Amino acid sequence: MEGVALILSTICFNSTFCQEPPIVPQVNFVEFYKGEVFSGNIEIAMKEKQKKMDKIARDLKGQTLMITTIEDYPLSYIERVNDKLVLRGRAFDFLEILMKKFEFKYEVVLPNFNIAGSSNDSTGSIMEMLVQKKVDMAVAFIPYMADLLSHIEFSTPLDEGEWRMIMLRPQESASGAGLLAPFDEIVWYLILVSLIVTGPIIFCIVWLYCRFAKDDEEQKYYTLSQCVWYVYGALMKQGSTLTPTADSIRVVFATWWMFITILTSFYTANLTAFLTLSRFTLDINEPKDLLNKRHQFIGLRGSAVDYAIRNTNEELDFLMPMVEKNLGIFSNKNNDTDILLNQIMKKDYVFIRDKPAIDHLVYNDWRKRKTMPSERLQCPFALSKLSSLRRKRGFAFPIGSKWRPLFDEVLIHAVESGIVKHRLSYGLPKAEICPQNLGSLERQLRLNDLATTYLTMLVGFVTALVVFVSEIIMRYFYKRKARLIRDEGPRRIQVQPKKSRSKQVYPEIKQSPPPNYNDAIKTISSLQPSTSNQKSNVDSYRTFNGRTYAVVKTEGGTQLVPMRAPSAALFNYQYTYSNY
Repeated sequence: MEGVALILSTICFNSTFCQEPPIVPQVNFVEFYKGEVFSGNIEIAMKEKQKKMDKIARDLKGQTLMITTIEDYPLSYIERVNDKLVLRGRAFDFLEILMKKFEFKYEVVLPNFNIAGSSNDSTGSIMEMLVQKKVDMAVAFIPYMADLLSHIEFSTPLDEGEWRMIMLRPQESASGAGLLAPFDEIVWYLILVSLIVTGPIIFCIVWLYCRFAKDDEEQKYYTLSQCVWYVYGALMKQGSTLTPTADSIRVVFATWWMFITILTSFYTANLTAFLTLSRFTLDINEPKDLLNKRHQFIGLRGSAVDYAIRNTNEELDFLMPMVEKNLGIFSNKNNDTDILLNQIMKKDYVFIRDKPAIDHLVYNDWRKRKTMPSERLQCPFALSKLSSLRRKRGFAFPIGSKWRPLFDEVLIHAVESGIVKHRLSYGLPKAEICPQNLGSLERQLRLNDLATTYLTMLVGFVTALVVFVSEIIMRYFYKRKARLIRDEGPRRIQVQPKKSRSKQVYPEIKQSPPPNYNDAIKTISSLQPSTSNQKSNVDSYRTFNGRTYAVVKTEGGTQLVPMRAPSAALFNYQYTYSNY
């Protein structure tokens, strides 16, 4: 009672409804002078208005009003005291202010169902009781709905209700985890495309230059595989053996190096920031995310969310197909704790509820878990940042109620003085309890953060295994082909003349394959300088460009044979058959 007295004294101190009303220019002539033509100044009109309000207040004094409400903790709920229903909650605080000022009493008449009601769901609702004038007013934070305005009247808005979603806190942030988190999905796709395309582009430029550009210092031709490996090596910041001499190709190489340098710098910086200062985000932040992800949700029957989904031309009517497919349900049980523990915790539902109720629900749950060791265990639930629905809320009256203008004067002062806002947050700490981003100072790397690393290693090893098997298969076929050629014997080569007007037939030449390594060693050994008195067919030895050659006299003349085994035999083979 002391708290209520403090509220009442604050209202009287900050406003003037407890005293003689001031003269203000805003006068609702349509309401107080229906069917009459007003003539005179504003002061006279205000005095006439005050006389009407005084008469209504005298008529109300000592009467007992029939009042209804709904169970909507902490805004309004019922307690039984001495076998009598008593209103509790924030709505009761303002009803008590009205009772003290106008000296009336009340009796509670509950509806058959705990719903506010709408045009297509009015049976047993508050709206039905008000339309039938079974009660004088409904003391609850009832949302303004379009189809209700034509059946009942509302008081001055007490607040703007805000409905949000509460869900089980996911293990990973929606921004991603591990190595893929620093960049968006589209960026990764573009990087992959650039890696695939850049190698062939460089190869085409090299081919065009070698094909059409003629200069004194000829550019070395690079194969496609060399260009592709250069692109991959640059991405890994490895060196390259490719040294282009053409300016155009140098510019292409330098451009790719600059691109990789900038890309890796951004990636390293963003990865460091993500692992140390990353903010936690949710996959589901607004009702459209429920529809896109086909995620189950739950609400209270008769709430503003229920009517905004079921009624046409409302903000949330696009969720009606999910309700028809049982992906969205509305509970008749007005027990938020039971929904939190059974539907959200066990079945991973998303609960859409108004913010004061969610704040008290999360705070009461945190008080039970605050002794747990980690912050994640203390706060297993997360609240969306965006609002799912907004509606003004206030008391409800039957159409034509004479008490509504009288009560509005008091309620509007409570709203303007900030009393309503203060009472809605009463009992809650000033600090936000269990925010979306827990903001832990220390963050250890989890297995999910390194999942991409393990996947990369697995893909690399599997690729290497596939290439290894391919090499074995190819080597088997190459050996088989070589064995067949060796078994067939010497090949017969028909040598054609280069250009001749008359046909000239050359004799067939039997060409044998190159000697093996052991035969080449034996051949070169016969050319080595003799340390004994053995006879050698080498006339002398001469050195050209730092390399030793043996001068061998044969029937065809003198030949120079290099003194590197087995190059001498291979040289002899090439020299013998290359002129044909």
